[in-house]
Amino acid sequence: MNTPRTVLTIAGSDSGGGAGIQADIKTISAMGCYATSAITAITVQNTLGVQAVHLVPPDIVRKQIEAVLSDIGADAVKTGMLGSAEAVREVGIALRNHRVQTLVLDPLMYSTSGHPLTDQNAIDAICTHLIPLATLITPNIPEAEILLDGTKLTAQSDLPEAARQLASKYGVSVLIKAGHLPNPTLTDYLYDITARETVPLPSQRVDTRNTHGTGCTLASAIAAALAKGETLTHAVQSAKKYLAAAINAGAELNIGHGHGPVCHFYELCK
Repeated sequence: MNTPRTVLTIAGSDSGGGAGIQADIKTISAMGCYATSAITAITVQNTLGVQAVHLVPPDIVRKQIEAVLSDIGADAVKTGMLGSAEAVREVGIALRNHRVQTLVLDPLMYSTSGHPLTDQNAIDAICTHLIPLATLITPNIPEAEILLDGTKLTAQSDLPEAARQLASKYGVSVLIKAGHLPNPTLTDYLYDITARETVPLPSQRVDTRNTHGTGCTLASAIAAALAKGETLTHAVQSAKKYLAAAINAGAELNIGHGHGPVCHFYELCK
């Protein structure tokens, strides 16, 4: 009997289908793993932005996680939008109780359109209750600045040291994403705290508006690669390769009137 590798995503639902739980499940499936989910919020959104957010009660978030882990289990867990400090604490309790070993934490604080998705109390709770459990955190530049207590990161050259500082501060491996910089070549930086090495991960910017959900997609792809047994560096490289292909394949998609999604199932569209 074949037992697939499994990934649990804990995140918000995106009614537009391009980010959040929907992007996570597409990504995990495309990467060859079985996806399960715990929904933390229902967002009212489309390609133009987020209009409203309805948070799921924290105890229901925890019970979803416990239902999945007690039966199906998870070779890796990915977290995205968590919404409230109370939900963060419940997620932490569930992950500790089930001794989750592999956690990719996307510290999702703002939507692509700039809508706040996490308040300061929740950010503080993430730092206290979840980052200590994480295998890897994947902040973009604005999120890294918040986690570094307001330190400004304005150039590509700032990122390697910022990744090392975050790793030292929080005791976790860090992938800083460079997508907010204007450079034509964007270099993300992975600091592997176990190997104590910084790995540059360059990629070419694609001229497209279809970038909604790229952070969710990348973190989910990393979780899937880790679930399949890849080392951290190889998992991040595999995930970036998948995301680059999905962005390129989706660059000309005409979905909505704003920031459209990437093409998660690009292999089926050839």
